[in-house]
Amino acid sequence: MNDAAVRDVVNRRAPRHAILRAQILLDRARFSPGEIDATYGRNMRHAITAFQHAREIPPTGEVDDATWTALDADAAPALVPYVITAHDVAGPFTPVPTSMMEKAKLEALNYGSLQEELGERFHVSPELLAELNWERSMANPGDEIMVPNVAASPPIEAREVVVSAGDRSVTVIAADGSVYARYPATTGSSHDPLPLGTWQINGVTRGPKFHYNPRLFWDANGTDRAATIAPGPNNPVGVVWIDLSKAHYGIHGTPEPSMIGHTQSHGCIRLTNWSAGELSHMVKPGTPAILRE
Repeated sequence: MNDAAVRDVVNRRAPRHAILRAQILLDRARFSPGEIDATYGRNMRHAITAFQHAREIPPTGEVDDATWTALDADAAPALVPYVITAHDVAGPFTPVPTSMMEKAKLEALNYGSLQEELGERFHVSPELLAELNWERSMANPGDEIMVPNVAASPPIEAREVVVSAGDRSVTVIAADGSVYARYPATTGSSHDPLPLGTWQINGVTRGPKFHYNPRLFWDANGTDRAATIAPGPNNPVGVVWIDLSKAHYGIHGTPEPSMIGHTQSHGCIRLTNWSAGELSHMVKPGTPAILRE
């Protein structure tokens, strides 16, 4: 990237392709900006600040020269080709209702569309994925599209996990005390604040069912009854549940990745499905989970 483009990023007037590359580089460095959307929002600013702290760069929240140099040391291409397979197209895809009672009638909470499935696989908003491929078909086996290059090395084992309500984040601490990964998170609300303290991870369930109890939800529909919601990426807790030693609380995925860091939860810690999935491979029973302001 030339100096003018770097200055644009600093001033948040960057061409969208520059912001896109920065987001992909942050994602690969495990300082996630959340859903890749080529916009310079709060999640991206917080990811940059965390990356700067970890790399001992003055924390500005902006992609200044030093930050760009550190990020751009990863010279892999930002976008790579992907060929849609017959398995991708086969689905099954299921329109997902908003009502818990209607969700409880479904045998699986699948993706709603191929675009949603591909967006989640490559950590990108379906709208941006369509924009990147506006001249290409994205519907048939054999169609070649361009996707964010979010491939990363296998993750390490975490020494501990730190959840910050103020920073709206989940941070993975490595054995040497360094920050290994940071993910944007939704961490509670005024009705259901984050249960501060030091807890432990009890275990991990992939493809969890969701046991809905309306008595635990202040905003539940008054006619709702207890129900079990089938597994799937559009399950209310996403593709993975990381159980905490605090009863009824866990770290989990979400069917709405664009809302991470921007909305409230019912006290649990919500990540994108891909971040929750990656985190699930870094923890084990007994891993400390420190929940703080």
